[in-house]
Amino acid sequence: MSGTKIKIAIGADHAGFEYKELLKDFLQDYEVKDFGPHTADSVDYPDFAHPVASAVENGEFTYGILLCGSANGVAITANKHQGIRAGLCWENEVASLVRLHNNANVLCIPARFVSIDEAKQITETFLTTAFEGGRHQNRVDKISC
Repeated sequence: MSGTKIKIAIGADHAGFEYKELLKDFLQDYEVKDFGPHTADSVDYPDFAHPVASAVENGEFTYGILLCGSANGVAITANKHQGIRAGLCWENEVASLVRLHNNANVLCIPARFVSIDEAKQITETFLTTAFEGGRHQNRVDKISC
């Protein structure tokens, strides 16, 4: 990519805080901006999911990564944004399919249900899998309201 690093926005809630911190280290080949939180204190996930989703939606970042206990809350929140296709990924094959078939641009990881090693593998798969296009493009085009 001609020396340009892919830009990733990352955020979490208190349940995903530890994994967020570990993933930031794992993603050193990318340009990563941490949207918080910056401590493990209890927080409300929409306060971090909305800014990550907005940053991806407005084109400032290529991808977003969100973490919370089940990843449902952050996925629901991110998907309120018209330009976002957030996929909840609890295993590697799901991470591959949300990129291949849905052209997902925000990865949502359930920190309470995967190990950190699984989270890293899911993240790597998400970031390195290209959208397949073709018959899937027509379906993706129908997602926005």
